Amino acid sequence: MSSQFKQTFVMIRANLGSLPRRAWISLSMVLSVALVVSVLIGFLSMAKGFETALASAGSASVAIIFGGGTNQEIGSDIPPEMIRNLKASKGDTGIARDANGDLIVSRETLVPVDVRRLADGADQALALRGMDPAGPSLRDGAALSGGRLFAPGSREIVVGKRIASEFAGFDIGDKVRLGPLDWTVAGHFAAGGSAFESEIWADMEAVQSAFDRQGQVQTVRVRLDGPAGLKTLQAVLAASSGTPIVAMPEVDFYVSQSERISSLIRLFGWPIALLMAIGATAGALNTMMSSVSDRSVEIATVRTLGFSRFAAFSATWVEAMLMSLVGTCTGAIASWLVFNGWQASTLGANNTQMAFQLSVTTDLMLQASLLGLAIGIVGGALPAFAATRLPLASALRNSG
Repeated sequence: MSSQFKQTFVMIRANLGSLPRRAWISLSMVLSVALVVSVLIGFLSMAKGFETALASAGSASVAIIFGGGTNQEIGSDIPPEMIRNLKASKGDTGIARDANGDLIVSRETLVPVDVRRLADGADQALALRGMDPAGPSLRDGAALSGGRLFAPGSREIVVGKRIASEFAGFDIGDKVRLGPLDWTVAGHFAAGGSAFESEIWADMEAVQSAFDRQGQVQTVRVRLDGPAGLKTLQAVLAASSGTPIVAMPEVDFYVSQSERISSLIRLFGWPIALLMAIGATAGALNTMMSSVSDRSVEIATVRTLGFSRFAAFSATWVEAMLMSLVGTCTGAIASWLVFNGWQASTLGANNTQMAFQLSVTTDLMLQASLLGLAIGIVGGALPAFAATRLPLASALRNSG
């Protein structure tokens, strides 16, 4: 057994020593593997970054109430009488109360508005969210990074820091036209890179008036009164409303949003990467067949000297796997340097722009690396087998 490994080691050294003779074709294999790995990591990191931005926006202690039997803001409409009945309730509603004994709730409506992007001058649809004064406090993890909150009843806005950095006219004190009216930027807020940073916040009545949506409330956000608050709230809503009303934890709402978009990204990413991997495998097959042909005399010579077929097979296969390993590492490192933390944006569930950061994590790099290594394993197997079936006499005769 030790003799087999010694023979294999000797042949591997000989194979690697002959690489300079095949430098360009070997380099093409390494680069093709690196490209496959990079493309797959790019798609997976996009999906991961989108999931992270949405998941970090949700809180288990906050619930969102939807009307019309939907669990999405688009299409939701909450009857005014339901809100009045909820606020007037003196019993246990499952909603926490503030120091004055009032329920901690925020009526909200979302309006898409077109804003010009700094980088390319193109118009993008952003989310302008009208909310009650309690609204900002119901965003766990969000805090002012400059200026102040909007004043009730005024045409003032508070802008997420990503919007402030990517779009023109959002410095504190600036006036920006959103829809038919000008609004004054009162402050900026940060939310740890979550989806909240892709929103613009304003007073509920001001948004309703500016966009002719008087009385329209799409959602109501509430602070739950402890772990059992959600069940109590759901029971109260079911008993007090004749229309379908849905209450769900904020964290579940954002997780459901992220699953749809991230699944769509992966649905595109994996087939593209697999198609590229098939092409790279064909390239690896061609590279290794060229390697076997280039070393036919060497293989024939050592086989005549008594080297086993196992050694010839293993040496060729290991050469293919080593080149795919180099390509995999190159692609993974390059992807981490280029993609990790890269700012991207896409349309969210409300057809508005949502910014997020690509996230290249260890598990994503491992998934892509396994695909890269598989190229070398599959692409090197047939040429390795061909090396064991090389006609020794004819190879030596052709050399002479």
